[in-house]
Amino acid sequence: MMQVSSGGGEKKKGQKAKQDVRVDFTPMVDMMMLLITFFMLATSLSKPQTMEIAMPAKDKVAEEDQNEVKASEAITLYLGADHKVYYYEGLADLATPNFLTETDFSAEGLRTVLVERNRKVVDQVRELNTKKELNQVSKEDYETQLSELKSSKGTPVVIIKPMENSTYEDMIGALDEMLIASIGKYSIVDIDANDQIMLTNSGVALK
Repeated sequence: MMQVSSGGGEKKKGQKAKQDVRVDFTPMVDMMMLLITFFMLATSLSKPQTMEIAMPAKDKVAEEDQNEVKASEAITLYLGADHKVYYYEGLADLATPNFLTETDFSAEGLRTVLVERNRKVVDQVRELNTKKELNQVSKEDYETQLSELKSSKGTPVVIIKPMENSTYEDMIGALDEMLIASIGKYSIVDIDANDQIMLTNSGVALK
């Protein structure tokens, strides 16, 4: 609301009266408060964004059976600094220098290693996906067959061991590679004293 008031004093004939203009912001403040109240009631508060991680079931690789995994099936991964991955297949060797092989999360890196070790299942899963797209298999049968293929006898068992200098992104990347390579048996395990010896012998920084 704008209020106009004339100045005091005598005015000469023909002289326009001097006017003072004052803007009243009180109605605008009231309107802003009403708008703030409206938006608070009409919109929901911002929720933190989260990511769901499909973790392996506890019975995929039972903790008491981890040391009994067949050497021909086992692959152990160490997630290190700078998005590097160090791995070995079979049984650990604490004495041999540079026993670990270095790779990364590129398509030609860890993914190639896992897909080649699980080639038979990868091909079978691809055929099963094609049948699903052509509606030749029901959703229930698809899920059942997919689970059976990934956990079938002789498929790789992957042990994932994140190091202190690895990142959360590395863990997500490793789990993504399990999905892409159709690995059904895997587990996330802490690094122990033997792992530290083997990593040191291979020149890998632990922190």
